[in-house]
Amino acid sequence: MLKQLSIRNFALIESVDVTFGAGLNIITGETGAGKSIMVDALMLVLGERASADAVRHGESKAIVEGVFSLQGNAGVAKLLKAHEYDGDDDELIIRREVAAKGTSRCFLNDSPAPVHLVKEIGDLLVDFHGQHEHQSILKTDSHIHMLDNVGGLDGIVEEFLKSYHELHDLQKSLKDLLKRESSLREQQDLRRFQLSEIEEIDPQPDEESTLEAELAIIENSEHLHDATLQLHELLYENENSVRDQLVKARNLIEELAAIDKTFCDYLDEARGAIVTVEEIAKFAQNYNSRIEFQPQRIEFIRERLRLLQRLRKKYGSFEAIFENRAQFEEELQLADNFEKEIERLKKEIGEQEKVVGKHAQRLSLKRADVAKKVEKGIVATLATLGIPHATFKVMIAQEPVIFKNGSGDGVVKAEIDGKFFAAYPNGIDKVEFYISTNSGEEPKPIVRVASGGEISRVMLAMKSILAKSDRLPMLVFDEIDTGISGRISQKVGIAMKNLADFHQIITITHSPQIAALADIHISVVKHESKGKAHINVRPLQMNERMREVAKLLSGEDISEAALKSAEELMNVKAV
Repeated sequence: MLKQLSIRNFALIESVDVTFGAGLNIITGETGAGKSIMVDALMLVLGERASADAVRHGESKAIVEGVFSLQGNAGVAKLLKAHEYDGDDDELIIRREVAAKGTSRCFLNDSPAPVHLVKEIGDLLVDFHGQHEHQSILKTDSHIHMLDNVGGLDGIVEEFLKSYHELHDLQKSLKDLLKRESSLREQQDLRRFQLSEIEEIDPQPDEESTLEAELAIIENSEHLHDATLQLHELLYENENSVRDQLVKARNLIEELAAIDKTFCDYLDEARGAIVTVEEIAKFAQNYNSRIEFQPQRIEFIRERLRLLQRLRKKYGSFEAIFENRAQFEEELQLADNFEKEIERLKKEIGEQEKVVGKHAQRLSLKRADVAKKVEKGIVATLATLGIPHATFKVMIAQEPVIFKNGSGDGVVKAEIDGKFFAAYPNGIDKVEFYISTNSGEEPKPIVRVASGGEISRVMLAMKSILAKSDRLPMLVFDEIDTGISGRISQKVGIAMKNLADFHQIITITHSPQIAALADIHISVVKHESKGKAHINVRPLQMNERMREVAKLLSGEDISEAALKSAEELMNVKAV
């Protein structure tokens, strides 16, 4: 629900703050006073296209801000949360700024927002009706949703949608598999060659580093032999070996320790040094005895490393070699089992098409029942709104799927009693409203034949039926009274008054019969000051409302009779 609309430097409006309320909000004023500017400003703040022409002459930018109550509107709250906008869960402030150079910015609760998101939110807040392309009844795609809303079919639609998605996913898996099959079969010989090349070499994890370490040892075996022999002799075998010299040193320390106990601490150190030297010498001797000169092993390792390095160069790394090996094995195994996998998926798809068909048939039967009620209800309501000879039809059709070469050409389809129909996320039905407003005429698509005034009344009739189920909290009617008599205007007004029990209604009207039923009456007046046009907008008090209705009846010169007639109109009760 719109609580407040603030407008700054927009078109002819310099500064306006208007408070709206629940129920029927009426906007009146002379022709050209700027009533439609109010609606244009509201549409702008809800994401409609911005233009530099919207900025008041001589000003740098226009600002329009709307304060909306979100109570009961879970869709908007969910959308805001999904896009991480914080704020009061019960209230939303949308601001739109349009610069004189044509650029615009949007804000949600003072945080910058893209215009497409504001437009999406606007579609969840308001439905606009009048001589305007935004009318939802002129969008054929919306007819099926209106029908489902009337019948409260959301739960059944949701069940169908779940089965539809499961079928769609299966068909996508089959399509991807067939596409992959074609690619793999073309590359099958290459993959076999690549796999055999890897398997022939059969690289092992960490093999290259292990071989390189071994090669380094074997290639230096002569030097290792000589060096370990020399080390053993130096430490142990020579006449003046390190071990013998340390034994002599140990003996001297023992003699000194017998005289001065301070040498005792170093006696253990000397003994330990002898043990260490003996261990090193023993290791060198053992190592020397194991050294073998292996020219054949050297040649084998070098060749093996060459093969490994060639594979590494081809695939980039050893990790990539192992990854590709696993992939080639998987692809070749899949290629060998394609027929079985394809048959499995086709069987699952066939079974799921029957499941989708079962849900689709149930949904179609429900829609047919609801369509009869809608047709009857709209014809009856249109009769009270001045279209007594209307015929209204809800056309529901399905599209059979004709197979070619045993395939459904990629169409998601539902099977019902052995017949196949094209399926969509909301069922197998195509729904379109047809209307005839004159006796003897065949109904034709409403999007092509109805006039603006008729469309507004058809939508008013539809909304009267939808009232309890429609989730849009606000409806805007722009001059719904165009081209209808005073008697019919009163009926239109009563219908809107009844509808206002379920929605906030904002409407521009020239009809005193409709204006008289307002819960909130807003007057728009244009005047000239210092060579510039100014627009004043303000809510009217009860006595002012009566005079405004009287003015709509008799013009500027308000008579007592006009005031009395206005009072009578204001006392008409909605039924």
